[in-house]
Amino acid sequence: MKVTSSAVSLNVDDVPASAGFLVEHFGFREEMAADGFASLTRDDAGMNVIFLRRGLESLPADQRDVHAAGLILAFVVEDLEGELARLQAEGVTITMPLTDEEWGERAFQVRDPNGVIVQLVDWNAPTTA
Repeated sequence: MKVTSSAVSLNVDDVPASAGFLVEHFGFREEMAADGFASLTRDDAGMNVIFLRRGLESLPADQRDVHAAGLILAFVVEDLEGELARLQAEGVTITMPLTDEEWGERAFQVRDPNGVIVQLVDWNAPTTA
């Protein structure tokens, strides 16, 4: 198998709201869109983020009405504190404060207008003496 690209697809109620949130606050751009569908990309993201409107007939029946819950859309960034300050200045509500985990992960979270969790993270493995 040769993988040529990657994407994550999330079912939400308001596709333009979620798409607009990633465009405005996270530098994504809309690559394709139609009624009930938006595909977003960044040159450095390594994947596309796709939003699908819940209830779309093109989805299998057992997936149509499921909301993108229980997942975290995580992006590794170089300047976590800088991104936190930028998002706060833009008026984005921080829903999980900057947290340092013992295994070296540092992260904070926000939620988009549909409740999708977006986490910014850096991984600085702890040093052992």
